Amino acid sequence: MGLLVALDRPGGYEELVGKLCSRVDGFKLGLPLLMARGPGYAGLLRRRCRDALWVADLKLADIGYVMRLTAGLVAEHVDAVIAHGFVGVEGALGELKDYLDSLGKRLVVVASMSHPGAREAYDHALPRILETLERLRPWGVVAPATRPRVVGIVRRRLGPGVAIMSPGVGAQGAEPGSALCAGADYEIVGRAITGSDDPVEAAERIRREQEARLSNCRGTSHGS
Repeated sequence: MGLLVALDRPGGYEELVGKLCSRVDGFKLGLPLLMARGPGYAGLLRRRCRDALWVADLKLADIGYVMRLTAGLVAEHVDAVIAHGFVGVEGALGELKDYLDSLGKRLVVVASMSHPGAREAYDHALPRILETLERLRPWGVVAPATRPRVVGIVRRRLGPGVAIMSPGVGAQGAEPGSALCAGADYEIVGRAITGSDDPVEAAERIRREQEARLSNCRGTSHGS
């Protein structure tokens, strides 16, 4: 059961990260935040919670050379970088993965997205993207909590060796635990926590809801 907090809006998150550090598994840094505060801000935040999983959500979609340059700006401060799956392996994701591997960092690839419009193109391309992912073997894959069926497809196709991250819990309508039940390793929650009057309580409540749903869908108590 995993919970990642999305830090997307430009702002100061040092205090929030410190408060959430022992309550969540990691943080996803959005492009608006990194553009506003600079790549070095990721390092500042990481010092507030060193043992968490830190993911730079760059959603890279370019040739390998450009993606390597972009990832290199923030790679020293994070554990993983997110790129789009539709750009393919040769001259693109393959080069990015080799680069991140050389730094001891992880590649996470988007299989589909959490917004309704993803059904118009991304979901139709899912079979081909899964072929790309089977060939590439990235550390992680993004699949939407808003469509657990897609999470299940990704898990069955790629097996247990890939870490699935699922955005869309909370503000976009997916319920905590729904993606975990479908096969995800982490659910990504942003505004439901960062926009709350009490982010710590919100994170703890989401944890409880994840555990309750997992207990129900697996037919056993969590951890047994």
